[in-house]
Amino acid sequence: MADEVFSKYFKFLFRHHPWHGMDLGKNAPTVVNAYVEITPTDTVKYEVDKATGFLKLDRPQAFSSQCPSLYGFIPRTYCGPQVAEFFAKKMKLDHINGDMDPLDICILSERPIFKSDILVEAKPIGGLRMIDNGEADDKIIAVLRGDLVYGNMTEINDCPRNLIDRLRHYFLTYKDFPSVNLGKTEIAHTYGRDEAFEVIRLSQMDYNDKFSDLSDALKNVLMG
Repeated sequence: MADEVFSKYFKFLFRHHPWHGMDLGKNAPTVVNAYVEITPTDTVKYEVDKATGFLKLDRPQAFSSQCPSLYGFIPRTYCGPQVAEFFAKKMKLDHINGDMDPLDICILSERPIFKSDILVEAKPIGGLRMIDNGEADDKIIAVLRGDLVYGNMTEINDCPRNLIDRLRHYFLTYKDFPSVNLGKTEIAHTYGRDEAFEVIRLSQMDYNDKFSDLSDALKNVLMG
């Protein structure tokens, strides 16, 4: 009896890891869960510590450039071989490696959200095909589900061009740091919703391949 009770309530006893312990969303890729690491008011770059799941300080931003949207990742995704192969095919490259991180996502919201380390529901409308230090590093662009201004957008072309330009500018400059080489970024293409959906699907497959043993264990715990 005690074992049954423990199994039933185990998932409530501990904080879930933002990458591995949270669900992608039952309506993915149309609507996905997204974990927010950075808000537009942050003047430093935060990212999740993969070992602990806690949000950590990665680095201060060198200049006044701030991310123009909520920024984080989609849980239980991984930019591995299948994401990289799709990237290479679209770019007509012989080969490129994925960045081996969860899939990044930018979420547009009309209402200011000042708190990170939160989970939101987002609707992907497109993405940026970015190369970071020679690796595939897609940035999915999405709108906050239910947002009164952006929420009804379904395609990247529905979004004001200046917002996309601001996102592009941020990612092209966010590694600029005086006297320190943090690497080079390049945005090769801006794509629409269908390609964003495919990138999300492939990142799911990469995750399931990379963490197959963990995926099976999570099903037993989270579904128990």
